[in-house]
Formats: sequence, structure tokens, C-alpha cells
Amino acid sequence: MSKKVKSFLYNLFAFAIIFFPLRYWVLEHFMLSTMMKPLIAFVVATILAPKFQAVTTSEGEKIFMKWILTNGAKEVK
Repeated sequence: MSKKVKSFLYNLFAFAIIFFPLRYWVLEHFMLSTMMKPLIAFVVATILAPKFQAVTTSEGEKIFMKWILTNGAKEVK
């Protein structure tokens, strides 16, 4: 499996881990229209989820993670 595919899957799983619990929490605690509940969960999960990216360096292809809660990009091993 290539590093680009791994970074895509990491992005997908990180987003899903935040989106689904948030969506059901919003469903239970706020009286909003049907379309607004998943939309709010989507926006918040997009902001909070870490971003993974495959980058080609002089040492080969590596995966880096950038997150709003950390400073700079961190290499994923």
C-alpha cells in the first residue's frame, strides 16, 4: 500500500472518529433542522480532525500529520 493511500485512510478514519460521535451528540442535545445537524458536525470535525499528507523527501516518501492542537507538522512512523 502506498503512502498516499495510507494518508488518505488516516484522514478518513480521523474524520470519522470525530464526526460520528459529534453528530449523535448534536442530535441529542440541540433542536435543529434535519440538515443542520450533520452539517454542523461536518464543519466541526473538519476543523478538529488531524490532516495527514504524503510528502516525497530526499530520504523517500513520508507521511506527516498537522493538527490544530500541535505545533508544526509531525512525522508519522
